[in-house]
Amino acid sequence: MLLYSAALLLGFLVLFKSADYFVIGSVATATNLKISPMIIGLTVVALGTSAPEIFVSAAASLRGESELAVGNAIGSNIANIGMVLGITAVLVPLPFRPEILKRDMPILIFVTLCAGAALIDYKLGMWDGLLLLAGLVVFLWRIAAEHYGNKDDPVIEELAEIEEVPPMTTPRSLVMLLLSLLFLLMSAELLVWAVTEIAKTMGVSELVIGLTVVAVGTSLPELVVSVTSALKNQTDLAIGNIIGSNIFNILAVLAIPCMLSPTQFTPELLWRDYGTMLGMTLLLVAYAFSFLGRGKITRIEGATLILAWAAYLFMLYRTSVHH
Repeated sequence: MLLYSAALLLGFLVLFKSADYFVIGSVATATNLKISPMIIGLTVVALGTSAPEIFVSAAASLRGESELAVGNAIGSNIANIGMVLGITAVLVPLPFRPEILKRDMPILIFVTLCAGAALIDYKLGMWDGLLLLAGLVVFLWRIAAEHYGNKDDPVIEELAEIEEVPPMTTPRSLVMLLLSLLFLLMSAELLVWAVTEIAKTMGVSELVIGLTVVAVGTSLPELVVSVTSALKNQTDLAIGNIIGSNIFNILAVLAIPCMLSPTQFTPELLWRDYGTMLGMTLLLVAYAFSFLGRGKITRIEGATLILAWAAYLFMLYRTSVHH
């Protein structure tokens, strides 16, 4: 058990570090190829920050552990709302930008319902994956069309990572890109192996480990960034980043097991896990339009998000012990 735990920790550390270098190498390479900053931001930075979830789901699917891949996507969304937004809002109340309410929140609700439609028959297949990926393409196209040439839009502010990437030659950026990709693949494979062995040792399913350990682990970078920004009183983008991450988790991460390893799953995944994700998403919507919160997540509402997440973990524990 100690060996598997050490492998899990090492897998997470290498995964996060290689994801950072993956973004740097990708941005530098794209910049050298004269690709526009907006395109870089919509593809490299946006998808690169979801690299941990994407590569873990891919590695799990290729090993035939589709439930782990699905649990990673759903569990990450639950942790993003309950853990990340909850803890951050307890520290500093988080305001909703008007464009979040008009543009991003309806999309999050829609794609969450689409995920439910894909899961309703207790299986995920090729067509489900194609529909989710088509939704991802439409989502990226809409953002590009909406923000093209608008230099003052908040989305441009989110692409600050592009400006922070140091200039480097094309051969060096390509080497960094390829090496980081290699380490992403190896660390994801190591992490999935460790999770599978831990699940066997503890006598629980890979789905439960994916919904808890892996989901929380892959959400830790978002937690660190959100808390750090909140303590610096830079809260404007906190909710937008989490909503964007949840949209990507559904459209990109959940599509991976559909494409690589179509699978059937137990009804619990729908009513317990997807139901919790849908419920917490609707709770976030209720807070967004609450007259009491006045367009922000208050400290009390942040505490209720944490409690809802803790209640879900307790329910997960009870059902696992029962089985």
